[in-house]
Amino acid sequence: MRGNLITPSLIATLIWALGLTITSISAEIIVAPVDGVIGPASARFMVQVIDRAEQSGAECVVFELDTPGGLDESMRLVIKRILSAKVPVVIYVSPSGARAASAGAFITMAAHVAAMAPGTTIGAAHPVNIMALKPPDTNLTAKIENDAAAYIRAIAEKRHRNVEWAERTVKESVALSETEALASNVVDLVAASLDALLENIHGRNVSVGDDVRTLNTRGARIARVAMNWRDRFLATLANPNVAYVLFMLGLLGIYFEFATPGTIGPGAVGAICLILAFFAFQTLSVNYAGVLLIGLAIVLFVLDIKAATYGVLTAGGLVAMFIGSVMLFDTPVSTLRVSMHVVIPVVLATGLFFVLGAWLSLRALRRKPTTGDAGLVGLEGDVRTAVTPQGGRVFVAGTHWSAFSKEVIPQGSPVRVIGVHGLVLEVEPVVRN
Repeated sequence: MRGNLITPSLIATLIWALGLTITSISAEIIVAPVDGVIGPASARFMVQVIDRAEQSGAECVVFELDTPGGLDESMRLVIKRILSAKVPVVIYVSPSGARAASAGAFITMAAHVAAMAPGTTIGAAHPVNIMALKPPDTNLTAKIENDAAAYIRAIAEKRHRNVEWAERTVKESVALSETEALASNVVDLVAASLDALLENIHGRNVSVGDDVRTLNTRGARIARVAMNWRDRFLATLANPNVAYVLFMLGLLGIYFEFATPGTIGPGAVGAICLILAFFAFQTLSVNYAGVLLIGLAIVLFVLDIKAATYGVLTAGGLVAMFIGSVMLFDTPVSTLRVSMHVVIPVVLATGLFFVLGAWLSLRALRRKPTTGDAGLVGLEGDVRTAVTPQGGRVFVAGTHWSAFSKEVIPQGSPVRVIGVHGLVLEVEPVVRN
């Protein structure tokens, strides 16, 4: 009989191998792309991703970040969730050409691991004066700036990153390339790809709450998640170009409803567009001077149609609309402003719409009237009872009328209306060749 081949050492080896297998199978890294403006939709998405990672016991979360900035409230919501996360959060500024500007710089600094792809930038985190109607108050601006600087300093200190640079990016809007950021201790590493990132952070120790975690990312399973359709829709609204077009469509729809009461459709669509535009405005640095100039432009267009100033007010309206469109979003960040490729076609199309309306109104004024008393003059009919200077009956425009003439016109003769006196027509005989 053969001896027992299962020895204690073999059992230990099998358990160790099984443990490695289970670890490799269970290790999961959640990767989520975040691009565009940091607003309520993107902030909610990032929070939900971290929640999912904690519930599933993921090894870490990697956010592939590309943002020009966004709303301060949304940014702080994301940062608070990162700082309280029970799983490591990695911010990876990618792909090449991406940036972590303004709110993105704050979020990157708050990550457990901050990384950048080649050809990316970080910084320019000076706070923007949200919804400015007039030049910002100096004292208020200073308070907002100092608050933002203190906030990013606290984040940098907690993550042991460059505190001096963190303050400068708020107060001086400085920005760094990926190599400069790495050399300045703003980020932890530069990685050319996600695979390279996961390989480089494998074995790195990070502080998660009161614990120190060692990242086990080599060979881990990657689970990619993306925004659902609702969040993607809300994030799309935060695009300044989309918000601008919705605002213009809303104004035109409301104008058309007032110009032609009872059509309902344009007014309903316009109201919906305006509501969506104002929802987007809360995530953007709206300058209400620009809103007022665009509103003034619409008023000038309407007055030109009503007063027939032959295009003078329309020209002024086009100028006001163009300036208002340029001023609409008050921010030095180009991607948070309306593109000129959108402004120019929208202004020209809107101007053309009102110019066409003015031309049609002018043509209508010059056209011979077809309704009312004036519309009867020149029409022809026939005599139903003989018409004399004292009276008679004629049939004109499908109706019987009382009529008189300077001469006697027998029954059945064709006549032409030459005047209207109340409900009595003055007619003359029509001579047929």
